[in-house]
Parts: sequence; structure tokens; C-alpha cells
Amino acid sequence: MRHEDAFEICSITGTDFAAATIKSAARFVTENAKELSGEYICFSNVHTTVMAHDDALYRQVLNSSALTFPDGAPVARLMRKRGFETERVAGPDFMEEVFKLTARDGRLSHFFYGSSEKTLALLKERLNSRFPGIRIAGMYSPPFRELTKEEDEAVTERIKSSGAELIWIGLGAPKQEKWMFKHKGAFCGVMLGVGAGFDFHAGTVKRAPLSWQRLGLEWLYRLISDPRRLFKRYLVTNTKFILYTAGMGRTGSKRKKK
Repeated sequence: MRHEDAFEICSITGTDFAAATIKSAARFVTENAKELSGEYICFSNVHTTVMAHDDALYRQVLNSSALTFPDGAPVARLMRKRGFETERVAGPDFMEEVFKLTARDGRLSHFFYGSSEKTLALLKERLNSRFPGIRIAGMYSPPFRELTKEEDEAVTERIKSSGAELIWIGLGAPKQEKWMFKHKGAFCGVMLGVGAGFDFHAGTVKRAPLSWQRLGLEWLYRLISDPRRLFKRYLVTNTKFILYTAGMGRTGSKRKKK
């Protein structure tokens, strides 16, 4: 099956979301990694969906992905109200499922681009411990600045030469999506922008309890954990999301990704 025909697509304030479950998304990517080679996959929450609404160029970046999954309970809930069968496909949960699938036979290898050297070292240790058989082709922690043309060419070649089929990008939004858009077609693997997923799996950042996640309150847990940094962001973006989607109906036509 072609990836553009695999999932029904629902447009939320201009961003095209693929209706899926964590398991169906992970299974599709691992089974079709070769066909997805050179492309990228996004996970968009309320914050990035609002950003895409307000920024046409960023919206183009999200909609140029092979697939964009709803990494946000309000987004997934709105999709269900419009008649789409989906659940929240959070980046860290998607990673967990993919790690399980790929560790079984070691058929697909992983490259991790982003975060700090310390986080990557912890991530490698924990993945090898939790998922025996997983193949890690490489890791790279970029400097916290814009790479020079020469540096970018060097790391692009490094990722390509690793032969990794799954290339995890953990730069945070919107930087990681723009990076993947810029490098579309550069690798023999599929890029997956998972933000803080590196930190969660490395154990350097604690996720909300499962009960909070099931209630769609992970954002509130993060706000309580880091109010100074996140209060304004959540106040502004959550309010905008409510306003932007207030007029959306409860049903919507289903279509395949074009």
C-alpha cells in the first residue's frame, strides 16, 4: 500500500492529520520504511497546530510530510468528533512501539539526531537495556547554534553512511520540522520528528502519570512542572486553538492523503 493512501486525513485549521492509532502508525512505518525513505513524519500538538495556522510557511512544512499524526489530545478529540477513528499518537509512545517492533528481529536500525551528549549516552544505555536486539546505527548531538554549510554536509553524510532506516530528530518544534523539510530526500531512511521523546526515553525528563495522559491532561502536568516557561505559551496557544476550531462541525468528509 502506498503511504499516501494508508490513512484517512482530517484537516484541522489547515494542517492535514492522519487518523491512526499508535500501533497502526508504528506498524505502518516499520513495514514500509523502504518506501518512506527520504521522507519525514511529524507529530503535531495544539501548540504546533496553532503555529501552522498562523505561519503559512510552517504549515507548508507540516503538510509536506509523508504523514502528520495528532500528538495532542484536543486535536485527536476534535478529529473523532468529526467522524475520524483515531487516538492521540504522541511521539514518545510511537517511539516505544517502534522500538518494540524493531528489536524483535533487528531488521531496521536507528539514528538519533538531537539533544545533548549526556542525554544520548543515557538514551543508548536505556534502549539497549529495555529493548535487547535493537540496532543503533549512530547518534549525534548538534551544537546549540546554526550549523555551517560544511558542518551540515558532514552530518548529513554521517547519517546517510550509517545506513539507518529510522532517523529520529529531537530538536524541538518548529526547528525539527524545518530541519526535516530542508533535508527531505537526503537520506536512505525516514526522518521522525519527536521533540522531547529523547529526554523521556533517556529518563532525563519525567512524563505525566498514565492516568493524566489518558485524561488528556499531560499538558497540565507539564505546565505545573515548568510554569514559568510554559504558562504564557499554553495560555496563548490553547486559547487560539479553541477560537480557531470553535466553528468546526462535528462531522467531516473523509479523504485520503493526496
